Amino acid sequence: MKEFFKYVFATIVGVILSMILFVILLVSIIVGVVSSIGEDKSVVVDSNTVLYLNLDQSVTERTFNDPLSELPIVGDEGQKSIGFTDIIKALKEAKTDDNIKCIYLNVTSPNAGFANMKEIRDALLDFKTSKKKIIAYSEVYTQGAYYLASAADKVYLNPEGALEFKGLNSQLVFFKGALDKLGIEAQIIRVGTYKSAVEPFIADKMSDKNREQVTAYLNGLYATFLADISKSRNISKDSLFQIADHYKIQQPKDAEKYKMVDGLRYKDEILDELKSISGTEKKNNLSTITINDYAKNVIMSGKGNTNKTKIAVIYANGDIMGGEGDNDQIGSERISRAIRKARTDSNIKAIVLRVNSPGGSALASDVIWREVVLTKKVKPVIASFGNVAASGGYYIACAADSIFVQPNTITGSIGVFGMIPNFQKLMNKELGITFDGVKTGQYADIMSVNRPMTPGERLIIQNGVNRTYDSFISRVADGRKKSKAYVDSIAGGRVWVGTDAVRIGLADRTGNFNDAILAAAKKAKIQEYRIVEYPEMLDPIRSLLDNSADKIKTHYAKQELGANYLIYQQIKAAISKSGIQARMPFDITVQ
Repeated sequence: MKEFFKYVFATIVGVILSMILFVILLVSIIVGVVSSIGEDKSVVVDSNTVLYLNLDQSVTERTFNDPLSELPIVGDEGQKSIGFTDIIKALKEAKTDDNIKCIYLNVTSPNAGFANMKEIRDALLDFKTSKKKIIAYSEVYTQGAYYLASAADKVYLNPEGALEFKGLNSQLVFFKGALDKLGIEAQIIRVGTYKSAVEPFIADKMSDKNREQVTAYLNGLYATFLADISKSRNISKDSLFQIADHYKIQQPKDAEKYKMVDGLRYKDEILDELKSISGTEKKNNLSTITINDYAKNVIMSGKGNTNKTKIAVIYANGDIMGGEGDNDQIGSERISRAIRKARTDSNIKAIVLRVNSPGGSALASDVIWREVVLTKKVKPVIASFGNVAASGGYYIACAADSIFVQPNTITGSIGVFGMIPNFQKLMNKELGITFDGVKTGQYADIMSVNRPMTPGERLIIQNGVNRTYDSFISRVADGRKKSKAYVDSIAGGRVWVGTDAVRIGLADRTGNFNDAILAAAKKAKIQEYRIVEYPEMLDPIRSLLDNSADKIKTHYAKQELGANYLIYQQIKAAISKSGIQARMPFDITVQ
């Protein structure tokens, strides 16, 4: 027995020591990765180099330092990301870099919104003015991938590959049937017949008004999509429409027949062509550099600019919420602080507010709006809209001196709503749980989720929603110099595509991110300046400690759910929302 306990004790000690050593090793790896992130290591660009532009990675607003992306437990090649602004800067630098001979564009399914893809595509077209070649190749082109690839001098497809060209579609997910089965009632208070963010919880199909606006914005996106491809490929828009409408691209040879691609090639043939263009002997390996590494080089070289005159770019990316937020959420405190800092810095002569947001908390939106109004009084504020700047995303920027959109930016959605779930049936009948209590006033338990709202409670909440909507359209009317009646006529929660937003006065002109910066410089009457970015990126170690569990959970949820992860996200987001919301009517998924 004594020997038995000695053995058990030794085993326990061994397990504990092994666990301690494992934790020490894991922490050492994490610290090493995080430390390496802060190191500025440039990559040497040899002569006759090919710039490898992989656009299957996540294209974000900014390039963030994400320590977890380097860890094998959660990281993989597909999870790399790069800010679209850094891609554009890199392409602009490569245009005049004698060591860069051409671009190899590889894209199958880009993880980017339509407006950001247009920004990148336009930058590729600008690169071509240097007379340097762009060669695009893929085994499979989704429609977004082909939209980007069509800007290349030569577009090649694998002989056994596929090119998707079928037109755009947008699908919404409706949860009412599931809620009914669970015994959950979604109690809705809203303003705006187009404010359909709540429809998935109270209906099983699109309303007529919602179908009208989705049809309008989808046709707007498609018009830009076809026009850009038509110009680059020298195929008429009508022909492209017919090719998609009749699904004529069913085999690789069809893509060649209709001149959608320049040839069917295997990878080795592409490499030979790249060697020829770059002046590399056939027996030698290609000299390549990834867009990520090249962009880092460009960023490092830009740090030498010490010009005291500055333009601040403030990134407002993600859902809008109260508090600090993070790199993927617009926290009213963090963004407001960034705007104040830029306003009080005498060396900052103008501000570009870069918005990519479907909206969120109406209160948080108003807090940020106030800072924009105060800043506009002392220096120019130009807004640049990305993929989407809707509802609260529009709210925070409507006071800007000028608003730039891309033709395919989604914007507007001027409306508000509140949603209070009623779990009474689920709790009482399905789970056998009942509630009872006392209160000192008839409204002491307003917003309770274990019973239906009373008419009096509904009236109180509706008045609050109405007041928020009135404030919203008043802010827009003041900022856009329109009457409240006119703003109300184009509001009601309706979503508009960028070209329509300019037509009806919600935006001033179509233009890219750089156009907005140039407009800011012109209004500030400055010619020489440098760009500073706000808010400051979160510290990588803090980000690691704060979000590691969530990121690991998200990684494995995506792996298990695949395409259905979007539905999980929508349900989770709906449950977590509280207060009056100024959000886009739905999450847009265009295929």
